[in-house]
Amino acid sequence: MTNREIQHLYWRAGYGLKPKELQALNSLSKEDLVNDLFLKSEPIVPLKKDLSFLKEYPQNRLKNNIKLRRELTKRNREETMILNTIWLKRLETTPRILRERMTLFWANHFVCRDMATNYVLKYNTTLRTHALGNFKDFVKAISKEASMMRYLNLNQNRKNSPNENFARELLELFTLGEGNYSEKDIKECSRAFTGYSHLFNGDYNFIKNRHDAGKKRFFEKEGHFVGDDIIDIILEQKQCARYICEKIYRYFVNTDLNQNHIDKMVDKFYGNYNIDNLMRFVFTSDWFYNKENIGTKIKSPIDLIVGIQRIVPVYFTNNKELFKLQTLLDQFLFDPPNVAGWKGGKSWITTNSLMLRIKLPSMILEKESYSYQTKGGIRNMRIVSVKNKYQEKLKVYVDWKAYKKSVKKVSLDMLKETLILCEINKGTQRYISSFGRRSSKKNLVNLMSLPEYQMC
Repeated sequence: MTNREIQHLYWRAGYGLKPKELQALNSLSKEDLVNDLFLKSEPIVPLKKDLSFLKEYPQNRLKNNIKLRRELTKRNREETMILNTIWLKRLETTPRILRERMTLFWANHFVCRDMATNYVLKYNTTLRTHALGNFKDFVKAISKEASMMRYLNLNQNRKNSPNENFARELLELFTLGEGNYSEKDIKECSRAFTGYSHLFNGDYNFIKNRHDAGKKRFFEKEGHFVGDDIIDIILEQKQCARYICEKIYRYFVNTDLNQNHIDKMVDKFYGNYNIDNLMRFVFTSDWFYNKENIGTKIKSPIDLIVGIQRIVPVYFTNNKELFKLQTLLDQFLFDPPNVAGWKGGKSWITTNSLMLRIKLPSMILEKESYSYQTKGGIRNMRIVSVKNKYQEKLKVYVDWKAYKKSVKKVSLDMLKETLILCEINKGTQRYISSFGRRSSKKNLVNLMSLPEYQMC
């Protein structure tokens, strides 16, 4: 495999490679590279977060104490923000890059937003646990998560008073796609999921007297169905396998769908619903490495931030700096915009974010000053080109010693191959040729500041 093909694999399955990592892998076969990715990602290691603060808010004290509940809500918000930085640090340092990439992918598929830190952590662990497992088990586990129940009102779904929010999103966003079910199916689905609830600690709890035990007719089948039965029936529809394969293709391969490739993915996935097997098939297929698929994906904000940090170790001395960057770039971990998640692709490029994307490497690595305006707090900021009272520099420590060690005897051409995957026009080529031959700090920042660096 060529260096470009290897880096393509590692950007789609992870967050790219350092120059010397790329050099060390270029003698391996495609099968060996893919096997190594999956082997390293076998361990399931949940994020670690101290939850001892919850002992201050026992259930019996919260029940009739509005002030204490408000205090817990505020504390949960603060602690979940810390969890955000823990996940970012994991993405920057983990050797289990494929599992983390898949966890992030599924977080934008089974979209959920919650501020209860223990529920959020449990939900994230479920995503990570099933990220390369069996999709049927995955959907069933998600339906029993406290955060999902709260987000889509599933804990309010009771016989004689069904709430259809979860049922609708289960069919439309999680399994089949819009238009592949009827309104009757939604109603019968919601009936099957009545009685779903959770305990104070977030564990699943089925309340029998809230469940509609009557007969349901769903996709031409009839029975006294519960939620798991409904999921079994949904996954019998080949459309479910196609819907998931199309979504995976858009994210990992190309937003322009090739139905021939997707047909082969569906054949591999339908029936067994083994995510590991499906992803191995994608990454070992010759078409995955076709020219039209390499360097054609716009990096997400998290890709940008993590990609820079995996090349040069960067330590943010203030968590608010990371919150600010995610806000300005429009992707805040654990805080998706809506139940459909982040759109990705061209939607990442806005008049507000484009300037920041180009300036980001120099802001992080050279501490270049920047200006922004606020409207109502940290969640409503935008970067601006004029100087104002909000002009700042990021408070970061850049480990240039580690970088120099990692690129020792690495040529500028090798650095360019590592950082730039898309085609480079003649004007940019001439600009790069003026850099010199060494992979210096300045050359690194200049390469990362190119529009081409926005692609992977």
